Amino acid sequence: MRDEVQDYYGKHLSGSDDLQTNACCDQTPPEHLKPLLTRLHDEVISRYYGCGLVAPAALEGARVLDLGCGSGRDAYLLSALVGERGSVVGVDMTEEQLAVARRHQDFHRDQFGHGRSNVMFLKGFIEELDQLDLEPGGFDVVVSNCVINLSTDKAKVLTDLKRLLKPGGEFYFSDVYADRRVPAALTRDPVLYGECLSGALYWNDFLNLSKDCGFADPRLVESRRLTIDNPAIEAKLGDIRFYSATYRLFNLDGLEPACEDYGQAVVYKGTVAEQPHGFLLDGHHYLPTGKVFPVCGNSWRMLAESRFRSHFDYIGDFSTHYGIFQDCGLNPPFNDTTPSSGGGCC
Repeated sequence: MRDEVQDYYGKHLSGSDDLQTNACCDQTPPEHLKPLLTRLHDEVISRYYGCGLVAPAALEGARVLDLGCGSGRDAYLLSALVGERGSVVGVDMTEEQLAVARRHQDFHRDQFGHGRSNVMFLKGFIEELDQLDLEPGGFDVVVSNCVINLSTDKAKVLTDLKRLLKPGGEFYFSDVYADRRVPAALTRDPVLYGECLSGALYWNDFLNLSKDCGFADPRLVESRRLTIDNPAIEAKLGDIRFYSATYRLFNLDGLEPACEDYGQAVVYKGTVAEQPHGFLLDGHHYLPTGKVFPVCGNSWRMLAESRFRSHFDYIGDFSTHYGIFQDCGLNPPFNDTTPSSGGGCC
């Protein structure tokens, strides 16, 4: 199947208009990213096949790895956000896509006013990151955009990228998920697989896989129901529902399996440039600037032991345990509600 996917994206697709479904479709970007997107090369944009946005906050000076970078749209956007002190490494298995990305390095260096190109591209499989010359613990952030579902060994990908992340680093990625396990017969369909559908994980299998690979508390940032808009493919898929979802997985050992209350709170200073009025940690945690916000021990650590540390004041410690936060159960994570700005953890 990996060869089929490589051929699909390298030879079958010449642009996003060649896709047969709406699974790999872009979202409306936030206002602070729109000016940067207009400065990307047209050819790079035309060969984009992502399903979400993978531009987390506070990236200035960061070292970022982009898995399945394709023609380089996200890599070049991220290169503007990390600045000249930061760097971006893109990895992709498709030579045709990498050729597009590489021929526009000088263009984007000039567009963003960098004295040097802060982007490099490597050919390789995301299941074989250990075979590339990448420094263990060398990345602040790893991103991917509608790529993990295409992998034939998702556990290997997660295990390798955990090794590549710094302590407190994060994997921030958008991907396609199913509301149930996709039947084996459909996973052998090269078109369904290439369209980012039949390789999608059942959402609960993904959560358990992440925990098995060392990411104990996956956080859902946002999600939306996908439409297929292709009657023939919809007939094959039957009642399976698909979602585009963005998760963040922090590389923090010792995170707890539940939302435990230690009487802790944080106060966001409003100092992340793109989020002056409040900080979005995930779909349950929108932290308004200046407000004392109770958090569980895991949320505390995600802020205090990551690149976000300096943007918060911290109240309390781990000396006293008060049990679990109410309503912190295991339910299907996808919904259409907006993040809560209340004082509860979940």
